[in-house]
Amino acid sequence: MRSISKSKPRTFRLHKQFLIFSLSLVVFLVIILTKAPVNIQLDASRAATPIELPLSTIGRTIVDAKGKAVLPRGVNWFGMETDTHAPHGLWKRDYKEMLAQIKSLGYNLIRLPYSVAGLRSPNVSGIDFGIGSNIELQGKTPLEVMDLVIQEAGRQGLLILLDSHRLNDQQIPELWYGDGFTEADWIDTWKMLAIRYKNQVNVIGADLKNEPHGKASWGDNNINTDWRLAAERAGNAILSVNPNWLIVVEGVEKNVPGQKLLEHWHGGNLEGVKRYPVRLSRSHKLVYSPHEYGAGVYNQPYFSASNFPKNLIERWQIGFNYIASENIAPILIGEFGGRKVDLNSKEGIWQNELVKYIQKNNLSFTYWSWNPDSSDTGGILLDDWQTVDLPKQQLLSQLLSPVQVQPPNQPSNPPVSPTPTPSVSPTPTSTVQLKVTTDINSNWETGFCISFKITNQGNTKVSNWQLAFNMNQATINNSWNADFKRQGTIQYVVTPLVWGKTIEPNQVRDIGFCANKLGSDYQPQQIKVKS
Repeated sequence: MRSISKSKPRTFRLHKQFLIFSLSLVVFLVIILTKAPVNIQLDASRAATPIELPLSTIGRTIVDAKGKAVLPRGVNWFGMETDTHAPHGLWKRDYKEMLAQIKSLGYNLIRLPYSVAGLRSPNVSGIDFGIGSNIELQGKTPLEVMDLVIQEAGRQGLLILLDSHRLNDQQIPELWYGDGFTEADWIDTWKMLAIRYKNQVNVIGADLKNEPHGKASWGDNNINTDWRLAAERAGNAILSVNPNWLIVVEGVEKNVPGQKLLEHWHGGNLEGVKRYPVRLSRSHKLVYSPHEYGAGVYNQPYFSASNFPKNLIERWQIGFNYIASENIAPILIGEFGGRKVDLNSKEGIWQNELVKYIQKNNLSFTYWSWNPDSSDTGGILLDDWQTVDLPKQQLLSQLLSPVQVQPPNQPSNPPVSPTPTPSVSPTPTSTVQLKVTTDINSNWETGFCISFKITNQGNTKVSNWQLAFNMNQATINNSWNADFKRQGTIQYVVTPLVWGKTIEPNQVRDIGFCANKLGSDYQPQQIKVKS
C-alpha cells in the first residue's frame, strides 16, 4: 500500500488530506456542540472567572468541566430539616434578597440541609408570604419551596450542595437509618433528588448524611454500622441516575480500626480513609467532608492542652487533611463556626487558627451558619436577620473571592494618585431626619472595614434613602446590606437592599464594606445621606 500511495500525484494527496481534515473538524465540532458543558457566572475561585459545570475532581482539587480549579466556599442556610420545612428567616426576609445578600458577601455555595420527613410533607410554615417574593412560596410543598430556592440561587450565580441532615424533623440520627426510616427510604430520597435536579446545573452534589456518630463505624465491614460501605451504596445509586453530581462523604466520630486521635467531632473522623477509602463507580466525583468546632460548642480536652493552639495543626492533618496532602481527594469542611472570633477566648483562637489553615491549604468549606438562630454558634447574620456580624464576616472575608461592585466598563481598580493627598477624616452630613455615623471597625496594613449606621431621628418613616461618599485610594472587595456602586473615579452611591429601604422612627440601618488600600488617602470622605 505504501508504494501505491507514493506513486499518486502530490495535488491528489493534498486534496485527500484536506477532505479528511474537513470531515474530522466537522465531527469534532458536532461532538463539542452537543456535549458542551454549561457555563455559569460564579466567583467560585480566586480568579473570579466563569466556571463550566458540572464539577469533578483531580487528586485533591475540585475542577470544572474544562479542568480549571474551583474553590467552593459558602454557608449553611438551615431550616428545611426542621419542622418548618423551609429555610429559616423567611418570617423576616424575602428569600431572593436573602440569596442576594449571601452572594454580595462573597460566598459562592449554599449547603442546604433537609430532612427525609420534611420532603415527604405537604406543608411548610415559618414564612411571611406578605414579604416581597415570598408570595411565590405560598401554597407550595416543601419540595416545591426547595425548587424555587435552588432556581433563584442559580439565577444569582450560587451553587447548591444538598445535605441529608436528618431523617425526621427533630434530631440527627447516629446512622443513616432509624427514627422510623429505612436505608431504602434514605437512598430513594437521594435518587429522587438526583433525578429532579439533573438539569438544574447549579446543584453540584449530595452530602450523603450529616454527622454519622455513636454506633457509626468505618472500615470494620459491619453491614449495620459501617458508614463507608453505606456511603458507597448511596453514592453509586445516585451516580447511576445522575453521573454529574459530586458525592460528599463525611467522617464518623469513633469506631475506626487503628485511629490515632482519641477525640473527634461527629462526622469529623476521616482517619479511616487511608486504609479504607470510599469506592465509587466514578472515583473522580468523590469529596470528603469533615466537621470541626471549637470550645464554644464543646470544650474538648485538647483545648486545655499546654500546647494549645499549636496542637491543632497536627490534629487536623491526622484527622482529615492528609487526604488532600497525599492527593487522595479534595476536602470540603462542611461545617465550622462559633460565636467568638477574638484572639483571647479558646473558641476565638481556634476559629482564627482554622481560617488560617483553610487559607494555607486551599480548602473548600461551608460555614455554620448563615442563620443567627443556631444556639451554640450564632450566624453570619445577627438576630434581626439583616445585620451582618462584622467581626465574623471580616474573619471569613480572608477566604472569599473579591466581589465586583463596579458597573460594566469601569476599571477594576481606581487610578492611584502619584502623590497621595493627606488623609482626611470622614465628615458625615445628613438630612434633618436622617443621621449617619461611621466606624472603621478594623484597619490593617493592606485593607480596612467600615460600617455606616443610618438613624431615623424623626417621627415618620423614611423610604428610598441613599448614601453617597468619595473614596480616593481604596477599592471595595465585599459589602453587606446595600449595593455599593462607583460613579466616576472616586464617588460611590449606595442603595439599600429592598428589605432595608424603609427606616422607621428611631430605627438604625447598618451597612458597610471591606476594601483594599491603594494608598494613604483611603478613608471615605464627604459622606452624605439623603431621602
